[in-house]
Amino acid sequence: MKTLITVGMALLSLAASTTYAKTIEMNVKGLVCAFCAQGIEKKLRKLPATADIVVSLEDRLVAVALKDGQDIPDAELRKALTDAGYTVATIQRTETPIAEIRSRIKRSKP
Repeated sequence: MKTLITVGMALLSLAASTTYAKTIEMNVKGLVCAFCAQGIEKKLRKLPATADIVVSLEDRLVAVALKDGQDIPDAELRKALTDAGYTVATIQRTETPIAEIRSRIKRSKP
């Protein structure tokens, strides 16, 4: 019984320490117009874990803010964008808030 309690506490501790990324940043090839950005945003907003989205044509960047404690598998993101006609070059999970990404994009524009 003592071993069972110890194992249970260890599992709870492990679960509590598991952290999820706040944002998924993707470098996407094929973004050429505002219609592209709008289509990607609409498609990714349908995913239940999506809290917010930023699309930058100039930076070829798609950033997805995740709801607390939720995630979207890379394969699901790639499939959604590939099915829409785009190529996902990279996927990076970060702790960067979506507001900071928006600010970075605005500063990089001439």
